[in-house]
Amino acid sequence: MALIVQKYGGTSVGTTERIKNVARRVAKWKAQGHDVVVVVSAMSGETNRLIALAKDIQDYPDPRELDVIVSTGEQVTIGLLAMALKEIGVPAKSYCGWQVKVVTDQAHTKARIQSIDEGVMRGDLKEGRVVIVAGFQGVDEEGNITTLGRGGSDTSAVALAAALKADECQIYTDVDGVYTTDPRVVPEARRLKTVTFEEMIEMASLGSKVLQIRSVEFAGKYKVRLRVLSSFEDEGEGTLITFEEDESMEKAVVAGIAFDRNEARINVKGVPDKPGIAYQILGPIADANIEVDMIIQNVGENGTTDFSFTVPRGEFNRALTILREVQTHIGAAKIDADDKVAKISIVGVGMRSHCGIASTMFRTLAEEGINIQMISTSEIKVSVLVDEKYLELAVRVLHKVFGLDQAA
Repeated sequence: MALIVQKYGGTSVGTTERIKNVARRVAKWKAQGHDVVVVVSAMSGETNRLIALAKDIQDYPDPRELDVIVSTGEQVTIGLLAMALKEIGVPAKSYCGWQVKVVTDQAHTKARIQSIDEGVMRGDLKEGRVVIVAGFQGVDEEGNITTLGRGGSDTSAVALAAALKADECQIYTDVDGVYTTDPRVVPEARRLKTVTFEEMIEMASLGSKVLQIRSVEFAGKYKVRLRVLSSFEDEGEGTLITFEEDESMEKAVVAGIAFDRNEARINVKGVPDKPGIAYQILGPIADANIEVDMIIQNVGENGTTDFSFTVPRGEFNRALTILREVQTHIGAAKIDADDKVAKISIVGVGMRSHCGIASTMFRTLAEEGINIQMISTSEIKVSVLVDEKYLELAVRVLHKVFGLDQAA
């Protein structure tokens, strides 16, 4: 008998029929003798509907009150799933995040978990009940409802699994695992049997939407065994996210290719080449809570240099406005920008011990006439910024050249 934490996303619980299907799946695990804790998201589209309601009242909704509103989506789902389980004879009990006491900091709409009181859950499990917990939500030390940000139900599930020392945390979604790249772009993409935490963190941060990056970081920190499975297929082992030292790990040099269309490039030209100039450019951007990704500063020439970086496309206009306000102060000759760019990344722990991976990537793109605008690297990834119109071609040729279409 094992203690399993399962998480079902919005599409998995998008209708009452799908909620009944989740109940039948949970009942099978329970019938096998396992203790089961289930974490659910709001029904698909519900969070967007609630945010739209809030924006009808306030253009920029008050963060505390917005958390009160959007947290109701998960509350509906947990009640419906508890009913569905009881209807088929499985004892179940639902809890909101603040009832389980998922304690967070006070950063409304993007709170971070600080502690979990698992006592209530253990009591129900001991009495044979399935425990159902609302994902995405918690409570701060003053009793205010908080939410963990988009995709936060994944983090909720992993955090509960860590607190309960569960044998496995299973993330059920609308895909049957982690693929070498998006099958909608490359039909030959393969499902990976295993992927390391390091690789998954990189892939999640670089555009792969299978798991929220915070949940993977949490799982890696607390050694939570994490598996991605399909909520629409009864069979299949999904993808196990594991540790590099596991002998069963696939030995591919490149594990996968991630990409992100949500990129915009800003180039600040002709700034004084002196200490502190990077801070003078990026400080105002950081003060506006705009996330900066790739950064390049050219070698200085004639006392000036160029400074390029990328921001999320949705923050592009705001970032440009901020820079133009400080352009004279920082002494920049010109600011140009492009919001029709995309980032492509190759990821794999095997890159640590293999040379020539980056050059193979660059040569392959050059042969297709694809110009690289920016490059960023780490031990286990190489990212390039290219014109968005070449994105799908680039992903397809790189997927082939690194043999990701071949069975391991």
